[in-house]
Amino acid sequence: MNRNANARNAPPRAGAMLEALRGLGYTTAAALADIVDNSISAGATEVLINFSWNDTSSSVSVLDNGCGMDDAELESAMRLGDISPLEKRDRTDLGRFGMGLKTASFSQCRRLTVASVKNGATSCLRWDLDALAASPEAGWLLFEGPSPGSETLLAPISQIKLGTLVLWEILDRIVTKGYVANDFNDLIDRVESHFAMVFHRLIQDPNARLKILLNGKRIMPWDPFLTGHAAKTWDSPIARTTTESGIVEVECHVLPHRDKLSPAEFDAGGGPEGWTAQQGIYIYRNERLLVAGGWLGLGQGRAWNREEAYRLARIRLDIPNTADAEWKIDIRKSTAKPPVSMRLWLTRLAEDTRERARKVFAYRGSPTPVSGGGTVEQAWRIERSRTGARYKIDEKHPVVSAVLDGAGELLPMVKAMLRVVEETVPVQRIWLDTAENKETPQTGFVGEPSEKVVAVLKTIYADMIGRRGMSPANAKKMLAVTEPFQNYPGLVAGLQDEPA
Repeated sequence: MNRNANARNAPPRAGAMLEALRGLGYTTAAALADIVDNSISAGATEVLINFSWNDTSSSVSVLDNGCGMDDAELESAMRLGDISPLEKRDRTDLGRFGMGLKTASFSQCRRLTVASVKNGATSCLRWDLDALAASPEAGWLLFEGPSPGSETLLAPISQIKLGTLVLWEILDRIVTKGYVANDFNDLIDRVESHFAMVFHRLIQDPNARLKILLNGKRIMPWDPFLTGHAAKTWDSPIARTTTESGIVEVECHVLPHRDKLSPAEFDAGGGPEGWTAQQGIYIYRNERLLVAGGWLGLGQGRAWNREEAYRLARIRLDIPNTADAEWKIDIRKSTAKPPVSMRLWLTRLAEDTRERARKVFAYRGSPTPVSGGGTVEQAWRIERSRTGARYKIDEKHPVVSAVLDGAGELLPMVKAMLRVVEETVPVQRIWLDTAENKETPQTGFVGEPSEKVVAVLKTIYADMIGRRGMSPANAKKMLAVTEPFQNYPGLVAGLQDEPA
């Protein structure tokens, strides 16, 4: 009995199918990262990416020194869906769908040529969407050799004994109407920034197992976790859990407050998208970054958003490549969703990290430990009630209390002034400026020359050892734990015992 008697063979039309696959939503940087993934899976230690500007004849190529492919292997690599995502893969394989080379390339160009050398022989195959469009009934025509006139672009493959070259031509999704050389250069910068983040664990030291060069310039890593920085606030112990797909590993981090970083370090630490956007969970597979930040829909009740108060929280999460289906990794390797069985565990780890990050971010608004124990005397305190929070000036703050003590008959006026200040704190304006500028307003004499800090210190110090009769040592000791002077121990220590 013919089991297929009522079935039909309905293959997709080649040109229509390939055109449809162009709409998967790759950025140029993400598409190129997919190509480099193949190089890494092939054991490459060096990848050379070249952007060549020539208006509508511009091209992009990727050359690696991996294991290369013979003719049969190259044909398999060029065929769509040749390997099922259900098949078992090598532990170090960065692919899954057997589609990345083609879909990533078609999202950017209309002509994809791949040449590879192995065992002394070079093979070259090409997809050409324009040729397929011109012959819609011809089927899945995979052309042999380069397109006429493109031979020089493939010349580098002849200079190596082992490896693969991927060539993109007719960059219709990149070089659009009005596109100029400066736009091409800006694109190169975006690719560099993306690669520095995505492959940072593979290229992170001079002796790294992988070196990526972009137009001859070596790409340097961007580490989201500021590993090894002297001012790093907190690194958690590594947490591990065993799943059906293998071991999942998590390490939580709270990055330094801005005051602990130089301007250059702060700018670099923000990453490609800025501090607020880069917070959250970073998912890696075989040390390759898949998802860069965000909270993956976690949260108690309502899913967490990227908020300014948690921008110092970043979490490294490693999954095995056998967990792709469980984590719903998409074909572009850009989205993921935690399995239901792991959400509670991850939520607890993330909650702890977020709370620690929030305290560091807002440390000026809450007591902060100082060396030797104790806390910093804060100028502001928070009163919370069922109707909300109010910010009040703390009359016990050494400077405030000194003014009140010496106010005499002006005391009612001084207290009235303090109340007006409390009631007119521009909370909404501060919140809006922070949200719009992605930065908190500067306080604590940040950016001010030291002489201005010293001028204020001298005035307070003179009152302490003059009118209040404190010893110079006790006055300095109090100033050293008084906001905002705790940030200037050297200036406090340098005050003269007998101020003018």
